[in-house]
Amino acid sequence: MEKKKLVSKELFIDGNSLSTGEVNDVVQDFEVRVAITKEAESRIEASRNLLDRLVEENRVIYGVNTSVGGFVSWLIPTHHAQELQENLIAAVATNVGQYLEDKVVRAAMLIRLNSLARGTSAISLENFYKLLKIYNAGIIPCVPSKGSLGASGDLGPLASIALVCIGKWRAKYRGKIISGEEALLQANIEPMKLNYKEGLSLVNGTSAMTGLAALLVEDVIALVKTYDIISCMTFEGLKVKKTPFNPSVHLQKPHLGQLQAAENIWKLLQDSQMVVDDLAVSKELRTLSKSDSGPTDSPIEDAYSIRCTPHIIGPIRDTLKWIQSIITAEINSSNDNPLVLSECQEVFHNGHFHGQYIAMSMDYLSICLTTLSNLSDRRIDRFMDYHHSNNLPPFLCKENPGKRLGLMGGQFMATSLTAENRSLCNPLSIQSLTSTGDFQDIVSFGLIAARRAQEIYENAAYILSFELLCGAQAAEIRGAELLCTGTKRAFELVREVVPYLSEDLCLTDYLESISKLIKSKRILKAVEGVIKQNINL
Repeated sequence: MEKKKLVSKELFIDGNSLSTGEVNDVVQDFEVRVAITKEAESRIEASRNLLDRLVEENRVIYGVNTSVGGFVSWLIPTHHAQELQENLIAAVATNVGQYLEDKVVRAAMLIRLNSLARGTSAISLENFYKLLKIYNAGIIPCVPSKGSLGASGDLGPLASIALVCIGKWRAKYRGKIISGEEALLQANIEPMKLNYKEGLSLVNGTSAMTGLAALLVEDVIALVKTYDIISCMTFEGLKVKKTPFNPSVHLQKPHLGQLQAAENIWKLLQDSQMVVDDLAVSKELRTLSKSDSGPTDSPIEDAYSIRCTPHIIGPIRDTLKWIQSIITAEINSSNDNPLVLSECQEVFHNGHFHGQYIAMSMDYLSICLTTLSNLSDRRIDRFMDYHHSNNLPPFLCKENPGKRLGLMGGQFMATSLTAENRSLCNPLSIQSLTSTGDFQDIVSFGLIAARRAQEIYENAAYILSFELLCGAQAAEIRGAELLCTGTKRAFELVREVVPYLSEDLCLTDYLESISKLIKSKRILKAVEGVIKQNINL
């Protein structure tokens, strides 16, 4: 989080410089107060004043003196403004299903505030500050998660928030779900009274899909960094060769993500006593080759799921940086229609509400997570199969094999979720269907793409949890004292929640605990602490 913005638990938003990291940190800390700069305040007023003047000049403006959506051709006099705007909100608030998580709703609200702070949406300063007060009060509107087209933005989800702003619908406040009216009353906030354009300003945008995307990309970045640590423990447990990760060789294929993955792994493994020296293997094989031809127990190269790790995680890293840049641009965008630009003294009808950027970036995020799942699944299989594990016992079952099944059941789970992720990894950004009398004739499904990526992330975390459990089991079989400094710390954290498995036990609770350990970023922070450097993306 940028120190220049967050001082004494206060975040100033200006519509231009809010990051995904700040969104992630701030929405989960109810003590942080959000405020706007004087410049943003002036822009908001200027945009509203311009719209007022254009209305006085009798300009025909969408959502101001026309109806909306499929009724775009209907003219509506401005003395019906409040009724039209409230009808708009009520009509599009049709989402269904479970409510979005509190942090996702707060992210949507924060990003909507940041967009409005750009001063192009012509919301009144009074109603902007009411939305800001609702956010700072910790009121969390109940937002059903399913039903957004992502074309005129997230109309349904943002309308659920807007309904609470005018004292309707329901919200969570101080841990209880109550009516929107009661929540505002308890927080001592007057409901909004909407004038022309203001309902559109609240609901016509990409803030819900962008809020979920902003939180998710931060989680996935941390997951990929943590996977470097898990990879190293796997490499140690399987006694792989170290030389393929030497950064010198990766300079010959200079993709930035590949170079970073190789560098992280190389540095982590420096003091490992468990990985294998390639030169020692070569010397042993050279001695054998002088006597006779034939197979050996120590091939000079490891399988692709080991040796090609930087080449597989590298593209994920590079794609994540692109995804983060797309989300950051959307966070700091004006994404409703029409826009009222005081610097141009003009109103512009536009399509900035369309969520294709977020939809496509979330599809790419799903590909990244599914690729990670595929890689982890292959390594798990090497742990399970004694033909490919460098003399580990089958299914990591050292005690009473056959009578016991060891970690066999855990592979069922990991393989099942890998298959599930593959089935989920169909692009949603191409699934457009027309609606609204063919007015919204191509839509993004951006929020669905983000929700789907979230599900794939949860599955991937379980798969990686089992690989980490296997790595810890293998390390203890070989001698955990031989681990490198970083993976030794990760091993200790795993052992806080999972013992060495010398008897067959239900693994469910253990896997839930390891998954929480990974997703909390505790492993990442602990390892970075002991190696005294960051694991970079």
